Amino acid sequence: MAKNEPIRLQKYISQCGIASRRKAEELILAGHVKVNGKKAILGDKVTAADKVVVNGKRIVLPKTRRRYIMLNKPRGFITTMNDERGRKCVAELVQGVGERVYPVGRLDKDSEGMLILTNDGEFANKIMHPKNSIYKIYRVTVRPSIDEEQLVKLETGVELDGKKTAPCVVHVLHKEEGRVVLEMILHEGRNREIRRMCEAVGLEVARLKRTQIGNVKMGMLKQGAWRDLNETEVKKLLGNPFLNGKVL
Repeated sequence: MAKNEPIRLQKYISQCGIASRRKAEELILAGHVKVNGKKAILGDKVTAADKVVVNGKRIVLPKTRRRYIMLNKPRGFITTMNDERGRKCVAELVQGVGERVYPVGRLDKDSEGMLILTNDGEFANKIMHPKNSIYKIYRVTVRPSIDEEQLVKLETGVELDGKKTAPCVVHVLHKEEGRVVLEMILHEGRNREIRRMCEAVGLEVARLKRTQIGNVKMGMLKQGAWRDLNETEVKKLLGNPFLNGKVL
């Protein structure tokens, strides 16, 4: 960004690695951002010469390199970088990264698996934006069993909070007495969506693990471990792995 080139304030905040554009907009609307001593409003533009303060701290464009991290999140950790209630959070698992990163999207406390963290706000915004429809694959263990009617309901959509879930793909991977392992492919990201979908059709989720985001797989990454995404993986995530509603 050139010193005299004005850009939208939320974009500047995201480029500083503080939050995604959407979260930055929330910070502005909540009055947590000041520009040159004055409370900011949505629509403000800034340059690198302006003094931008978020939650009482001045932010500047980072000189550090962009980082794109894949973490295998264990159960019991919440997807946030700090928690006022003292709960375990994913920040503890990426302390050795070297740069300040934040999660792209969420996995609830009781879920595990692939989570992306970055300090690139533009990247995070593209990954999370609904128009890009980046699919995610989950391995879901449910109880006690599942029948054809329940499968059809999950795939065609169930009503949550007065709105039907988007169509998804469900495969039965393994079935035994009192326990079924499913593969679920979603391109929607509503709060605790899979757990609530299963509950709506009479199933209890015993375990939920995300194994893939777009065309990037978690593979054999150990639980609690992280690694940098390579250049090819970053490009895959920035592409469009969804075409006409079908997984490529």
